[in-house]
Amino acid sequence: MAFHHGVKMETELSDFEKNMRRELDAFMKPAKATEKPTREIKPTAKPDSSAAYKTGHLVKLAVRTKQLEMDTVFEYVSASISRLEARMEAEKAAKKAGYPIIGYLIDTQRL
Repeated sequence: MAFHHGVKMETELSDFEKNMRRELDAFMKPAKATEKPTREIKPTAKPDSSAAYKTGHLVKLAVRTKQLEMDTVFEYVSASISRLEARMEAEKAAKKAGYPIIGYLIDTQRL
């Protein structure tokens, strides 16, 4: 009897996985149909170009204007040598540029 119970449980688990996969696919397909190409936003602040060497960070953030919108890449060049400070500056600049939703940090590169 225990063996029969295990087979039933496997079947239920398999059915559950199939249903979840179908629901995930249904959720993702409408987003793909209306998906806008990811836009690259040019840096909003540049370090002084007359400097002989560059300091600071290039910060890339995933941003959105609406909750269910595709992520857009927002790039910001900071003269700060601190990664954390550069990220905070980038988040403030993104919000000021009209992107109230900051998704996640994509990349931070030293200049």
